[in-house]
Amino acid sequence: MKTLGNLSLFFLALQLWASCADTHFIETDLNVPIYMDFETMRSAFATSTARELKNPGKICFKDNLLFIVEVDEGIHVIDVSDPTAPRNLSFLSVGGCKDIAIRNQSLYAGNYVDVAILDISDLSNVTESGRIKDVLSYNLPPLKDPSLGCEYDLRKGLIVGWEVKRVKRKTQSSSYPEGDWNNLSPSPPAASPGGNLGGGGGSIGQTGSMARFGLYDHYLYLMIDNSLLICDVEASTVGITDKVYINYFETMFIHDDHIFFGAPNGMFVYSLEFPTKPALISSYSHVRSCDPVVVQDHYAYITMRGGSACGGSANQLDIVKLSDDYRETELVSSYLMEEPYGLGVDGNTLFVCDGPGGLKVYDLADKNKLKENQLAKFPSIQAYDVIPTGNYLFMIGQDGFYLYDYSDPKDIKRLSHIPVNKGT
Repeated sequence: MKTLGNLSLFFLALQLWASCADTHFIETDLNVPIYMDFETMRSAFATSTARELKNPGKICFKDNLLFIVEVDEGIHVIDVSDPTAPRNLSFLSVGGCKDIAIRNQSLYAGNYVDVAILDISDLSNVTESGRIKDVLSYNLPPLKDPSLGCEYDLRKGLIVGWEVKRVKRKTQSSSYPEGDWNNLSPSPPAASPGGNLGGGGGSIGQTGSMARFGLYDHYLYLMIDNSLLICDVEASTVGITDKVYINYFETMFIHDDHIFFGAPNGMFVYSLEFPTKPALISSYSHVRSCDPVVVQDHYAYITMRGGSACGGSANQLDIVKLSDDYRETELVSSYLMEEPYGLGVDGNTLFVCDGPGGLKVYDLADKNKLKENQLAKFPSIQAYDVIPTGNYLFMIGQDGFYLYDYSDPKDIKRLSHIPVNKGT
């Protein structure tokens, strides 16, 4: 009996060994996500004292106040009532913020996958008055170490950062390719679907040419990948009322009851005769590149920037004539640039943010002789976007916020500057 008992134990051990023989454990370094749950994200808004600019993005001007996006962190509130001495008033903490728009006393701010609606009627007590949930596309933050792979589960919440950790994995030799965990790359997240001085009623803030949020009358337009989402902001509960499928557009400019979209392959003009059903009426094609657009007096000014995610290598400015009904387009002139981003126009004065080439200012009286009629050049700044209004130019760049007086276009003066704190 003793012999049989030992034999039984032997066969049991043999079976256990066989079932585990193909199991391997490996250790590897991976980018491990730092999650924020949605409840925390939606309750995190706060107003704090003013803080320094670190990574400024898009801008919006209204009622002597300039709102500057601190990319992915929130919004700086700047009082520019004295252009020679702008005051940094406060900071609105809105995580994941990249785009903003303002109508009356409501500020619409991107908040990761949501749009937070902030009541700014009392700047000393800004509150969240509403929220449009699950409408924005969500982009993963940059990996902590791009040379390593990653693994994540978006059901656990938003990924707000990464940390590199040593991870122990169990795998089967029959299916495990050596080195696989060191070569993972993030796949697109399973996210939810997805400016300017607008027309119509209400008091609408003026945004720069790089805007992806826009307002017209009482409608908020959100550019989300290949869709234009439309919200009625006067509805009792603000939410998506309509969706229009569009090409992949990058920027929008609302002017004269039309939306002008900048896309990698051209400019597209949509009529707002029916605000909830924008209709494509014309387009202008160009070489592949990134391009914002601004419009004035039936002329469109389009910058194209190559060498980016948009593809192409062109760096130029196109001036396009638009027919009275905006249904026809005609190229008037084209000019080489260094690396153009945003731009703005006021009367006969055109402002172009030419990246490392700085801010450039042109007289538009003769659109075929733009380079010969350059009014000014500020080459020592990395310019990103501008808002020209009331003879004052608000410019945001890599080095901070700049304010210029262009009441005399032949003698443009820099009045003030709020620098970026570059840190160590």
